[in-house]
Amino acid sequence: MQSNIDWDLYLLPYEQAVEELKVKLKNLRNEFRRRKEHSPIEFVTGRLKSVNSIYNKANRLQFPIDENIAWEIRDIAGIRIICQFIDDIWTVVEMLRQRRDMRIFLEKDYVSKPKESGYRGYHLAVEYPIMTATGQVTIPVEIQIRTLGMNFWATIEHSLNYKYEGIIPSDIRRRLIEAAKASYILDNEMNKIREEIKEAQMIFTRKRDVPMESLLGITESDLDREAAAGAGEAAGEQENAAKAQDETI
Repeated sequence: MQSNIDWDLYLLPYEQAVEELKVKLKNLRNEFRRRKEHSPIEFVTGRLKSVNSIYNKANRLQFPIDENIAWEIRDIAGIRIICQFIDDIWTVVEMLRQRRDMRIFLEKDYVSKPKESGYRGYHLAVEYPIMTATGQVTIPVEIQIRTLGMNFWATIEHSLNYKYEGIIPSDIRRRLIEAAKASYILDNEMNKIREEIKEAQMIFTRKRDVPMESLLGITESDLDREAAAGAGEAAGEQENAAKAQDETI
């Protein structure tokens, strides 16, 4: 499937959207912390889908490669918001629904209704306006919201999909499903004592020499570098691995 698209120019607004949303969401988190309040956002990462990955996904789903391809696959620009508690996910979803700088046009609740693989998370597809040299354009952005436990499980599952090229052995798949259930039980237990945890964290943060924002910034920088490296390394093989488990809404 060939295309005459100038990818450097085509992807520019998507790259801009990822950077803008990362800044906006991180600033929102930092505002909560400056107010000495619990932030439902623990950290934020983002990535731009590689051209190889776009082609592979379009071929797999039989979408034509044209100017509308971004609206077909919807995740060229991707943002991931990680939360401490399950209840934080619903808080973040509601916060995004109230924003005026984006419009949600699709939601998928894999928290309450996990995928067959065991994956949990909340996915949003949003319309996001970007100002370019030729005027305003509106593009699709995918936002995934997970707890720390959900994100850990999804990262491991993705790595195994990559290793086994999308065909994970049945015994390992079974263990993954059991691990997903155990992780969700842990999330629920932590959610039940979240008020005590929040209070303890606030006390701990006030006694620290290093501000929490600085530590989270270091974590996010590392994760962003890992995401960039992963996107550039064997993108075609990673898309083949995604056949068994596509987390895109």
